[in-house]
Order: sequence, then C-alpha cells, then structure tokens
Amino acid sequence: MREGSTLTMWLYLVAFVGLYYLLRWYREKQVVSHLQDKYVFITGCDSGFGNLLARQLDARGLRVLAACLTEKGAEQLRGQTSDRLETVTLDVTKMESITAATQWVKEHVGDRGLWGLVNNAGIIKPVTLCEWLNTEDSMNILKVNLIGVIQVTLSMLPLVRRARGRIVNVSSILGRVAFFAGVYCISKYGVEAFSDILRRELQHFGVKISIVEPGYFRTGMTNLTQSLEEMKQRWKEAPKHIKETYGQQYFDAFYNIIKKGLLGCSTNLNLVTDCMEHALTSVYPRTRYSAGWDAKFFFIPVSYLPTSLADYILTRSWPKPAQAV
Repeated sequence: MREGSTLTMWLYLVAFVGLYYLLRWYREKQVVSHLQDKYVFITGCDSGFGNLLARQLDARGLRVLAACLTEKGAEQLRGQTSDRLETVTLDVTKMESITAATQWVKEHVGDRGLWGLVNNAGIIKPVTLCEWLNTEDSMNILKVNLIGVIQVTLSMLPLVRRARGRIVNVSSILGRVAFFAGVYCISKYGVEAFSDILRRELQHFGVKISIVEPGYFRTGMTNLTQSLEEMKQRWKEAPKHIKETYGQQYFDAFYNIIKKGLLGCSTNLNLVTDCMEHALTSVYPRTRYSAGWDAKFFFIPVSYLPTSLADYILTRSWPKPAQAV
C-alpha cells in the first residue's frame, strides 16, 4: 500500500513538472506584434554576439541601431545587412560619446521611443590572477563592463520607458560563479546587481529587464593568441615578489589551464543571440537566460552547492604556488 502511494506521488510530481514546462513553453512562444516598427539599440557590434545579433534582428525585420567602437566595424556590418540597419560609433567609457549616441537614437526613434536596449559591449583580457593585474587593467574592465552599462542604460532609459520596452544586459556565467578572471567577475556580478535593482525599480513602467549569462564562447573577446600573449606579458611585468610567491611552474600550469579552457569555447554563438532575440521579441521574456551547455549543466548547478564544495570542485585542478603553506 505504501509503495503504491509513493508511486502515485511521483506520478503527480512528474505530471506537475511536465505541465509547468508545457505552460511556460506556450507563454514564451507568444511574440510581440508589429516588430517591424520596433527600434533596438545594441552596443558592441564590431564582432561577436553584438554583430551576430544585429544581423539576426535585421533579418527578422526589426529596425536595428548598431553601435560599434570603430568605423571599420560599422562599415563591415553595414555591408552584411539591409538598408534598415544603421550604425553609430560609440565608446562606452566616454560620457560625451554616450550622450552623442543617445541624441542620435532619439532623432531616429522619435515619439515612439526605443523598444530594445542591448548592453553587449564587454572585455575580459587580460585573463590572469587578481594579484597579477595592474590598476589600469582593472579600471578598463570595470569601465567597459559595468560603468559603461550603467551610464548607457541611464542615458537611454527615458527612451525605453516611453516605448515600455526591454533592456537586455549581457552578464556572464562568471557573474554567478566567480573563480578566475577576478575583476571581470566583479564587473559581471555588478551587472547582475544593477539589472536586479533596475527590474524592481521599473516594474510599474512596463519596462522588462533580462539578463543573459553566456558560458564559454569563442569571440574576439576570447581570442586564443591575444589572451595568452597578454597573460605572458602580465607575468613578465609582475613584481619580483609576485613571481617568487607563485613560481614559474605555477604560471606554466595556470597558462595551460587557461589555454585548454579557451580551446574548449563553443563556436555556436546563436545559443547566446537566440536568448537575446527572445528577450526582445517574446511577450513574456525571461528574467535570466543561461546560454550554453556548460552554463546550464555545470556552472548553474555549482552555484547552488555549499561554498566549500563549490570551492573544491572549481579549484581541484589548480596548481600550488611555490610558497604555498
């Protein structure tokens, strides 16, 4: 009798979970109407996720306003898209550049407002330990990945609010689980916090905020040769006491770990841009999107583990410093 009750309970549980995912699938399949009239502003469109998303949305008929760091990147993007897509140069670390881009967007969208803002621009290099970074490296990462996101968002916010639109902030799975590239993780934790706060502050204005958390993907940001060369350079420039503390053997082992990780990056960028597109076009976008199998089946589960167990799993393959106790 007890075994029959247990089986019935499990059947009810499976049915409940199945019904939940069926209803979620149905809700998320509903698409916003009149997409051809919607304007979307995307930062970081020279390459990578931003470039692919711009082309993807343009192909779907949306009015894409693509921000590139360089005119060369903007020219190349225009050559791959329709006449609907328009470009502007933007340096997210300079307020005057953000102000000019905001005015440019305002002139394009007019009274209808800005439907979508995608904060995609970001940097990660150099990939080293926190102690090997210099102050300039740290500040550059924070300026682009966090301060830039905040300043662009607040500058564009009146336009997004007018359209009762969407803000999509590209974080990282390293914004959920921090275990290397320290200042990069700090910047992405900041993006997560800013997005959460903004979502709660704007809930009464009809503006929806989504966070996209990619795993490891091969983009210009994770270029193998550049990343490894910059890591070598930072080690070369490190003070003598740092080199003595860690030792050359530690650096060589850490170098190989990072190299292996970069070689294993996914090349299927659509896993990320499809999340961005859904956040912009679905009637019911998700609050968070984890993009990539590593994000879904390793990093997210690890983020819920007890800290001591997560620490062991994440660092068990790390080398020991020369002066380890």
